[in-house]
Amino acid sequence: MDLYVILRRDGWRSGEELQEAAARSTAEGDRMPDDIRWIRSYVLEEGSGLGTVCIYEASSPEAIHAHADAAGLPVTEIVKVADTVIVRPDPAPVAA
Repeated sequence: MDLYVILRRDGWRSGEELQEAAARSTAEGDRMPDDIRWIRSYVLEEGSGLGTVCIYEASSPEAIHAHADAAGLPVTEIVKVADTVIVRPDPAPVAA
């Protein structure tokens, strides 16, 4: 599997909607473990709601789209990661 960044712009109006989407995403990912694996997400404050930058391992962009369709998630853009450079570990999560 390759590593991908998935940009989901203005997908949710509230943290509660985002939590529901995360539960659907987890359930669908459990159904296709050989094709997709959610690593982490960063929640974005956007003008009309919340978006995310998600990091996934996946067998292909098509698998990402199939997962998103099944879970009812938006997909604005998918970018394959070429390399990882870690300068510092992620900071402690910021509470919403």
